[in-house]
Amino acid sequence: EIKHGRICMLGVVGYLVNKAGIFLPGDIDLSGTKFSDIGSGFAAVSNIPSAGLAQLVLFVGALELGFMKDIEGTGNEFVGD
Repeated sequence: EIKHGRICMLGVVGYLVNKAGIFLPGDIDLSGTKFSDIGSGFAAVSNIPSAGLAQLVLFVGALELGFMKDIEGTGNEFVGD
């Protein structure tokens, strides 16, 4: 689907931005871990607190199931719509 292709493009841009050394300001959790301490790529997943990963999975799941639906009859049921 076109939606998943766009999400993949956003992921690549995010990876390249982090590899260039650009990170969000501030802390990722209440213990003081900075976004720049997380790193980039697949190795960064192990550095994210488990509560943060759970929030991310639940948020993406809610978007997929609740908001980003392909509703027939609205003109978006064909590839590329």
